Amino acid sequence: MTIILTNDDGIDAPGIRALQRAVNGEGIIVAPKEHQSGCGHQVNTNRPIHLQRRSDKEYAVASTPADCTRIAISHINQNIKYLISGINAGGNLGVDSYISGTVAAAREAVIQGIPAIAISHYIKKPLVIDWELATQWTVIVLEKLLSLPLPPGTLWNVNLPHLEPGTPEPKLVFCKPSREPLPINYRIEGDKYYYQGDYAKRHRTPGTDVDICFSGDIAITQLQV
Repeated sequence: MTIILTNDDGIDAPGIRALQRAVNGEGIIVAPKEHQSGCGHQVNTNRPIHLQRRSDKEYAVASTPADCTRIAISHINQNIKYLISGINAGGNLGVDSYISGTVAAAREAVIQGIPAIAISHYIKKPLVIDWELATQWTVIVLEKLLSLPLPPGTLWNVNLPHLEPGTPEPKLVFCKPSREPLPINYRIEGDKYYYQGDYAKRHRTPGTDVDICFSGDIAITQLQV
């Protein structure tokens, strides 16, 4: 089974290497050459896109995650069975899916008829992500999700929690995505506005992915295209 691995943090980000380890080095990496976080489902249609072939299993694309998916499907491999996007450094919970390049890469695959999973890791400041632990959790997640049917037009969106050392292992929880908006606040300096929304203070509707992930478990939602 040919798997495409991509992300929005860039091809050299630790998250995609953790994902690569989780699939035992299988799959083909087709990822942005540089950081593209928060770009949503942007694509480029009016300028050339540079493709750097690093090896037979690794390609750096000078464009967005959605373009990575498009190029992977149309020109790198004609027999893709699954696309996995991540592991994103930062949560992509609830309404984040509309902003996230990580989720957009998976969404584009689904639009093209290929099943997909987006995986992100919530960051609870000042903690630092343990990528080896994230790899271990991702192995468990993929074993479960790759064995389940995924209806056409849908994708799995996974958010790993950020736990203190010594915390019990997280459970896999299938849940609904939150519909609550992100906190909005700006620091104003003259005519410049600097976003200062506090991600950790967003509303936690009980039982939604935000609540599940913030509570220390792995939140899994099924998103409809």
